[in-house]
Amino acid sequence: MDLDLLSETLAAEGQPPFRARQVWEWTARGAREYEEMTNLPLALRESLEQEVPFSSLALRAQARADDGTVKALFATADGRPLEAVLMRYRNSPSGSGGRRSVCVSSQSGCPLTCTFCATGSMRFARNLSASEILDQVLHFRRGEPVDNCVFMGMGEPMLNLDNVLAACERLPDLGIAHRRTAISTVGWIPGIERLAECEMPLRLALSLHAADDALRSELMPVNERYPLADVIEACHAFYARKRRRVFVEYVMLAGVNDRYEQALALARVLAPTREGRQVFKVNLIPYNPTESRYEGSSRESIAAFRDTLLARGVEATVRLTRGRDIDAACGQLAARGGAAPVAP
Repeated sequence: MDLDLLSETLAAEGQPPFRARQVWEWTARGAREYEEMTNLPLALRESLEQEVPFSSLALRAQARADDGTVKALFATADGRPLEAVLMRYRNSPSGSGGRRSVCVSSQSGCPLTCTFCATGSMRFARNLSASEILDQVLHFRRGEPVDNCVFMGMGEPMLNLDNVLAACERLPDLGIAHRRTAISTVGWIPGIERLAECEMPLRLALSLHAADDALRSELMPVNERYPLADVIEACHAFYARKRRRVFVEYVMLAGVNDRYEQALALARVLAPTREGRQVFKVNLIPYNPTESRYEGSSRESIAAFRDTLLARGVEATVRLTRGRDIDAACGQLAARGGAAPVAP
């Protein structure tokens, strides 16, 4: 729902300020239409139905994986594509009673060209508004409760931080606490610094993927602007300020960044502080193949890499693969449908 348009419409109709709060409360609880908002006058519900679309996004496609993961392809009002994913963490396909995490996009496309990422191959369109970000979560909330949110979809959240933080302020109304919200970055230092000053206790996730500047620059050209050592220093400053560990995302690429020597190098970069504090926790990510030139590492290589980190005091886990059968990696569905805007 376009919350700015809602406020403007209500003001133009001479409605009291509390009406906007009423509409939002119903929406956040999962209402599917204005008709459900029984504490609003019927005439107002009919007026809003005509003047304020219930969602700022149009659903273009949706797929469900065998593991219960659901991926949705949306288009904005001006035809820009974006994706969101619902991940259910439970043994049953329905995910009933388990953790439900929504992975949202902050941009349509991405201006950063990470070579292993499907979104990186798309043309950047624009930043998403706070309402467009929230509508991704609301799409899934209308079907079931959600309790976690990760900004790990299309785009670099730190390049749209005003709207990302504005959306985060409202997530608790949908059942997602700030402490269960993580914002991922490729290492955009001004954003990391600003997030450290933010009063909301949001989590920081760092897309690292290599422990040396040469390889990281090859995989992630942004490293030329913000070298690895400076990024790690910014993460330490974030930890010192917030006392919240930084999640490190490390996608495992066969023959590229998965050798024993590279595990040793990563362990040195992410080593505990002299006081023994663990600043980082590593998530090793099995690569979800895209149209790129890379292949994913074997299970044996990933396990050996993890064990090397653990042996040197760096906490590391292997992320559970979700939605592989429905192109659930960020940008895959939109990229395979073409990077051009989806027609409204």
